[in-house]
Amino acid sequence: MTAWRGICREFRDILPPIPDASVVTLLEGNTPLVAAPRLAARIAPGFSLHLKVEGQNPTGSFKDRGMTVAVSRAVAAGARAVICASTGNTSASAAAYAGRAGLRCAVVIPDGQIALGKLAQAMVHGARVVAVRGNFDRALELVRLLAEDGIAVVVNSINPDRIEGQKTIAWEIASALGRVPDLHALPVGNAGNITAAWKGWTERAAREGGERPRMLGFQAEGAAPIVRGERVSDPKTIATAIKIGNPASWQGALDARDQSGGLIEAVSDDEILEAYKLLATLEGVFVEPASAAGVAGLMKLGARGALPKGAVAVCTVTGHGLKDPERAVAVSGRFETVDAEPEALRRAILEPGEPGEPAKRKAAGA
Repeated sequence: MTAWRGICREFRDILPPIPDASVVTLLEGNTPLVAAPRLAARIAPGFSLHLKVEGQNPTGSFKDRGMTVAVSRAVAAGARAVICASTGNTSASAAAYAGRAGLRCAVVIPDGQIALGKLAQAMVHGARVVAVRGNFDRALELVRLLAEDGIAVVVNSINPDRIEGQKTIAWEIASALGRVPDLHALPVGNAGNITAAWKGWTERAAREGGERPRMLGFQAEGAAPIVRGERVSDPKTIATAIKIGNPASWQGALDARDQSGGLIEAVSDDEILEAYKLLATLEGVFVEPASAAGVAGLMKLGARGALPKGAVAVCTVTGHGLKDPERAVAVSGRFETVDAEPEALRRAILEPGEPGEPAKRKAAGA
């Protein structure tokens, strides 16, 4: 079996040119496509669902697909530094790949709006992290201005190299599934991911023939500018990774929706958290809240009978649950403390209740 070589080398023939000596890789890509039959049964009768688990990338999110291409191309161009605005995952990925390449990395984050797990990653990889008093959209505006001064290469998804790397997910899904899915569902924040996935499906169909899936994008209700048709000046959602009021790839998302005959809708924070918990308890897949937005959307469509009968769907779950450990603790059941005695432990373990829920009564000695 040939060893996996990372996105830049495995997909060299569909990516922009990168000299082999400039490739910066952590062997990203080749993430699992996991069947989710128990969750599918909750969504709709006869529904088939697979999860593309992008949290298995090296820094724990889908961002690594595009970052390897963007940083490798920056190295090839002689760059000395990279910069990004981020709600978290981009910063972690940029810092890791910059560190791997020996480049300086600057990260601009919205103050108080980044999950601890992501901030820790960016800092431990050696990035210069600066928080600004404003939201993500303002942070990105500032980064664009600095880029115009030639200070550093921007590695947000406004950089087309990021989109090029992220499009490879289409080839991986089709290969693992053995076909093109009927539906491809994703969370939508800055909208680069749905833009890139659709680009991948379109280019794959042009090269190899075959169908393209309908693209289903889901935004959080409090951060749904594409759904509303207008910029959201003060986005609000617990799903920080998609807490964006003016997506950089807005038009790309509209093209993906319209050209595929798909949709972009909103889901509430409660719906996101329900899907977040079901992914973990029913399928053993632990994601950060924003990653569950696609599943929440499929559940919402299923509840109103809006999914094609017998459809085969893939949902990209974009980031690992340990990106936001505080949220996991907040929504999970409390653990019990009991006396170190067999009977007390037996009662605690055998107490009726759903997995992850606190016991209905205290065990003896608790």
